[in-house]
Amino acid sequence: MTGVESPEYVPGHGLLKGRTAVVTAAAGAGIGGATARRFLEEGARVLISDAHARRLKEYEAELAGEFEGVSALACDVTDEAQVQALFDTAVRQHGRLDIVVNNAGLGGTSALVDMSDEQWSKVLDVTLNGTFRCMRAALRAFREGGHGGGSEGRHGGGRGGVIVNNASVVGWRAQAGQAHYAAAKAGVMALTRCAAIEAAGFGVRVNAVSPSLAMHPHLVKVTSPELLEELTEREAFGRYAEPWEVANVIVFLASDYSSYMTGEAVSVSSQHA
Repeated sequence: MTGVESPEYVPGHGLLKGRTAVVTAAAGAGIGGATARRFLEEGARVLISDAHARRLKEYEAELAGEFEGVSALACDVTDEAQVQALFDTAVRQHGRLDIVVNNAGLGGTSALVDMSDEQWSKVLDVTLNGTFRCMRAALRAFREGGHGGGSEGRHGGGRGGVIVNNASVVGWRAQAGQAHYAAAKAGVMALTRCAAIEAAGFGVRVNAVSPSLAMHPHLVKVTSPELLEELTEREAFGRYAEPWEVANVIVFLASDYSSYMTGEAVSVSSQHA
């Protein structure tokens, strides 16, 4: 299949003006870094986070050279104390928290028959448990009033808190060697749906994006060229997604344009089944 060329980059339109966001796993390359940049372009203040402190500071400096309102704090999402410190910092710095993007995840390839307990647990702890820890901290901050939406309650809308989780199409479909990652991402989807029902009572929306193949340098390092080619050929456009194309969908879910959406996992791919 001949791939369709990537579209031109879409400029910001102020969709998140005046809002404060936390984005995890946002140290430059990939969906997290692209989301942080898109949020800044849309007028948000952004606290970026990542377990890799050096890369995080480098990306903070890069963004700060172009935008106001960006800060950074290293955070390992497997450490509850670090997670709580991240959300406390966001509220302390800006007096509010409006948007949380849970992007942290860990993949890997291993046949289930050969997979060790350590391999299974490590992927689940970062990808599913880490999302749980960050969601719990965010929901507590929203419930306690640390967001811009006030106390809208079930019938509110407007500026309540928003959570967007990064899931994956493998949460829906099978892929050899991805049992741990697929289980974790399916768990993220289920967690998103359940949290959405609970959080509606205090005016918070919770959704997820489910990309298939968004190309970035780390993916190239951990995936064989043969598999990347195979996955790319499966895509309807015959090409991988640019990370900013996934970030655009996250912007939509974080904005008031999706004010009646909650509990959804939105596929950013044709490969959801």
